[in-house]
Amino acid sequence: QVQLVESGGGLAQAGGSLRLSCEASGGIFSAYHMGWFRQGPGKEREFVAAITWSGGSTAYADSVKGRFTISRDNSKNTVYLQMNNLKPGDAAAYYCAAQHLLSSSLRIPTYYNYWGQGTQVTVSS
Repeated sequence: QVQLVESGGGLAQAGGSLRLSCEASGGIFSAYHMGWFRQGPGKEREFVAAITWSGGSTAYADSVKGRFTISRDNSKNTVYLQMNNLKPGDAAAYYCAAQHLLSSSLRIPTYYNYWGQGTQVTVSS
C-alpha cells in the first residue's frame, strides 16, 4: 500500500509561483508513474501533469503547458510540481497520484491506484 502526502500549497498572487511536493511511502517509488490532478469547487477532477517512473517522459494539460513543470526524485520518493505564472483559474485542491507501470493512461484519473489527500492552492488576482 502506497501512502502519498502532498505539501506546498497556499496562497499566491496571480503571476506568482508555488512548488508542490508529494512524498510517497510504503512502496517502491520508482515502480510507479506519478501524476498531479486538481479539482476546483463544483468541478470534476482534472489532469494537470504526469511523469513516468524514470522521469524520462512527461505530459501536461494544455492549460498549464509552459507554466508548470513536473519532476521527480526517486532517491527522495518525491514528485514535484513547480507552478509559475499562476492564474486565478489555477486555484483548486491539488492531488498527487501513483499508477502501476502496466497502466495505460497517464491522463485519466481512474487509471491511478493511489491518491494523496490533497493540498489547497489559492490564487489572488
